[in-house]
Amino acid sequence: MTTLMKTTSLTALVLLLSGCSINNLNTPIKPKIDDTIPVVDNNSVKVISDITSIGFEWQKIDDPRVVGYNFYRANMHKDGRRLKLIESLDNRYTTHFVDTDLEPNTKYVYQISSKARNGMESKTTKALVASTAARALPVSFVQGINDLPNRIKIVWRPHPDLRIEYYKVQKLDEKNTKWTTLKTIKGRLNAEYIDSNLGNNETFKYRIIAFTFEDIATQPSKVVTAKTKPLPIGVQNLQVTVNQPKKIVLKWEPSPTEDVIKYVIYRSPFKSIGFTKHKEFTKNTLDYTDHINDDGKTYYYKVYSIDKDFLRSSDKIDAKMGMTLTKPSKPIMTLAQIQGSKAILNWTPGDKRAVSYNVYKTTQTGFWESKTEKFTDIKGLRFEDNNIINGVQYKYSIQANDTYGLISEKTDEAELILPKIQK
Repeated sequence: MTTLMKTTSLTALVLLLSGCSINNLNTPIKPKIDDTIPVVDNNSVKVISDITSIGFEWQKIDDPRVVGYNFYRANMHKDGRRLKLIESLDNRYTTHFVDTDLEPNTKYVYQISSKARNGMESKTTKALVASTAARALPVSFVQGINDLPNRIKIVWRPHPDLRIEYYKVQKLDEKNTKWTTLKTIKGRLNAEYIDSNLGNNETFKYRIIAFTFEDIATQPSKVVTAKTKPLPIGVQNLQVTVNQPKKIVLKWEPSPTEDVIKYVIYRSPFKSIGFTKHKEFTKNTLDYTDHINDDGKTYYYKVYSIDKDFLRSSDKIDAKMGMTLTKPSKPIMTLAQIQGSKAILNWTPGDKRAVSYNVYKTTQTGFWESKTEKFTDIKGLRFEDNNIINGVQYKYSIQANDTYGLISEKTDEAELILPKIQK
């Protein structure tokens, strides 16, 4: 064992630490000195220091009167001339002692005496000065990795001091008032931690504290600040049609976020609830046609951007309403009468979309039977039917067609009868 202890010859210390002037602070009585009891050999004493402890080894005393050893100590920075008994060993064969719970980087002075069964003790050794080691330095390099999805990665340089056993990763709370330990990382060479399940675009502060095998902490590292990745920006200028037959067309401008990889469309029949995933596209697609086999059907749409980390743009967007083209309005029948031997129908358009009309003629062929004929592609606003029989009931209705082939509802039926000829 390396001899680290030094013997001082300063006059002040000799006066302070001579065997006749040691004060045992555990009792109000001065030690009872027997000059005949052998003193521990100064030259045999060896010491090794750690951060908060100092270990001693010495040559035992063979005199059978000796039953153990007394250790006296003073903190040279605080205690001044006041040495006190810190340990009394009760076995003369003991040759090792470790003084623990000391202050790091502090100088202490010790003296050792041999003690006898009758309460007497020898003179002490000369003043033996030893220093605890300094604390390990703080972790020298810490970095917070920004812009990770819902997490922050903390990395640091492994501590060069071989006494370091583990690290504690600490995080400042949201009120910036208290540091909490997130994780204890075992192993001096382990040098990263990922703080997960965080929000988006949130900022946090971290620090690292290293600990020795004796659980002695270094000072905290410098504080580092890091931020989670923000959500991608959504699509721009979304346009949704309300006048296309059997379809709703969506068009948008791309998200300005560089790492967007695709777009996802959500659809609902309601403005605020019920949205489900409908379609998804690569980032190069900027339009979509939703084919719907219904007229006047309404849907609400939201289009989201998805980035390479699968973060989705904010849900705090208004849904855009789309609607398929409604049916054209039905015509307005203005005349339905028998004139001579023919039926005459006149009508006006229900709206400007009509390009032709259909006329439906239902003929009563029996008490419970009838047949219906359809006349199509009528361009005007008048229909004359010469093919009618006296005494038979006829029902007529009209329907409009637009340029897209959409057909209006039928008008209410008009009933006409050509009277029977009286004989």
